[in-house]
Amino acid sequence: MTSEPRVVVVTGGSRGLGAGLVQSFLDSGDLVATCARTPTAQTDAWAKDPETADRFLFAPADLSSSADAKTFVSAVVEKWGRVDVLVNNAGVARDGILGLVPDDDIDTVVDLNLKGTIYVTRQVSRRMLARGRGSIVNISSIVGLSGYRGLAVYSATKAALDGFTRAMARELGSRGITVNGVAPGYLRTEMSHGLDEDQLGQIVRRTPAGRLGEPEDVARAVQFLTDPANTYLTGHVLVVDGGLTS
Repeated sequence: MTSEPRVVVVTGGSRGLGAGLVQSFLDSGDLVATCARTPTAQTDAWAKDPETADRFLFAPADLSSSADAKTFVSAVVEKWGRVDVLVNNAGVARDGILGLVPDDDIDTVVDLNLKGTIYVTRQVSRRMLARGRGSIVNISSIVGLSGYRGLAVYSATKAALDGFTRAMARELGSRGITVNGVAPGYLRTEMSHGLDEDQLGQIVRRTPAGRLGEPEDVARAVQFLTDPANTYLTGHVLVVDGGLTS
């Protein structure tokens, strides 16, 4: 832990991987804000728990809206005065062969996964530039690296995030702000619930680590990249997939 708690923003932190990331930062003693369209039992629990209530902020927001992104970040700054760490985790997937994917599904995935990340980063980076320091991590996916049948639009947004990470690292690096990405493999979260046992078994057999990933595996990578001592590692996308794509 640092002598002063960090102010951390984790988008999409109400469940699954996002909830694991929020918990990791809360366990580190940080002040953590997250958003989603609606609260969940987990966000309610953090808000009521005496151990975390004073260090946690939840705000309902649809990050595909530029106005909502601005309102959310402004609420964090109003409460705690700054943002030290941003983890762009909010995302959604829609399965389907591209030729059959409706326009609404394409818009939903692109608007949240890509535009939402850009909107929030624009707001947070302005604050970080004014202070001359900060850390940003974009949660990508191995699907953006290798592709996956039926997830063409999702794959495209995650590949775009990797490019966004590298561009922002160049844009912000001289101002003391690191920008990195983490590309998780298949995790034991709701994002893998669409796969049946045979499919999950095949993934596990192809994974050198011999198991699916857990949110904690990704959280450790994010903690490493956002450590205040890290002022040099930037523009990198760290793959956390148990060796699946190695």
